[in-house]
Amino acid sequence: MSTDPTTPDPQLARWQRFRSSRNTALASDHGWLTLTSFQWLDGEPSAVELVPGLWSTDGTTASLTAAASDGLTLVAAGEPVDGTVSATLSGEESLMWAQYGGDDGHRVVVELAMRAGKYAIRTRDAESPVFTEFDGVPTFDFRPDLVVEAKFRPYPEPVDVPIGTANPLVDGVHRSVGELVFRLPGKAHEFHLQAEEEKLGALTVTFHDETNGESTDEWRKVSTARPRPDNTVILDFNRAINYPSAFTPYGTCPMPVKNNSLDYRIEAGEKEPAIF
Repeated sequence: MSTDPTTPDPQLARWQRFRSSRNTALASDHGWLTLTSFQWLDGEPSAVELVPGLWSTDGTTASLTAAASDGLTLVAAGEPVDGTVSATLSGEESLMWAQYGGDDGHRVVVELAMRAGKYAIRTRDAESPVFTEFDGVPTFDFRPDLVVEAKFRPYPEPVDVPIGTANPLVDGVHRSVGELVFRLPGKAHEFHLQAEEEKLGALTVTFHDETNGESTDEWRKVSTARPRPDNTVILDFNRAINYPSAFTPYGTCPMPVKNNSLDYRIEAGEKEPAIF
């Protein structure tokens, strides 16, 4: 039976829907494309770049002091900041804390973040050129041969592996729950990638490959669905995506663990965006 050439390939159509959703998510208001600074907070109330007020931390709590005339409001409550307000985070939490600027007072959102046990702020500007000029992430053409079946080999217990991040002053931890074992076209040996567990049992792997620094960013990540009862998953490298640090110098995105490097050119998924 012949195939109608006008009928779209279901696998390709699913990937195209994935790409559309991905670009829409990146272009969200005050998303990753709007980052314009990353600044550590000092112990004494101090001015920071790009936003009014005096900002500080005692190591446990972050504080902001401003007058109503500064135009700052709290994101959650919408109330003006007139005096001193404080917030407390733990772990690697973040909080969209204050906002100001623009006709509606919402142009810049200030994100409070806890990174490496210290408080920092990141400014997110709705008029950042990276955001306003964004028209999608460049990608390789769809590669059906880089949709492979992998076997998930869980560890008896998760293993915390120290890693670096896109910010040299911030260390990270990769909670490895097991390995994905698979083969790639043209290679006789098996590949092993350590995986992290996400919501509902999905798995994510962060990896290097031989396209890094040429056509792709220094590392990428790809996610799978929850493993089947036989512990197999579909590993689709066409869905490999960049971390936010590919779009902005103000990310603190995790690097791959030491052994997550493929001696292979993964010419699928997202390419390096031409932004900087």
